Amino acid sequence: MGDSSSPTPPTLGHNGGPPLEEEHPDSAASWRHYCWKKAHAAAWKTPPREIALRRLARAEELGMTYREYTAVILETGKHL
Repeated sequence: MGDSSSPTPPTLGHNGGPPLEEEHPDSAASWRHYCWKKAHAAAWKTPPREIALRRLARAEELGMTYREYTAVILETGKHL
């Protein structure tokens, strides 16, 4: 049987990055945490108005929220 204190393996589709919510005590982990937070903020930065409106309209056509539609674009690089 496995040790109950060992970390659970990431789930399918997990990118292996650190959790964005929790702070890590050691400096190397803190640096990774900082880098992931910066990358996350950059990826979710609001695009120019015209692009945001176009994405919102397309998301509504597909019955999705803007955030769900944007997540698909960020994950796959493809516009539905």
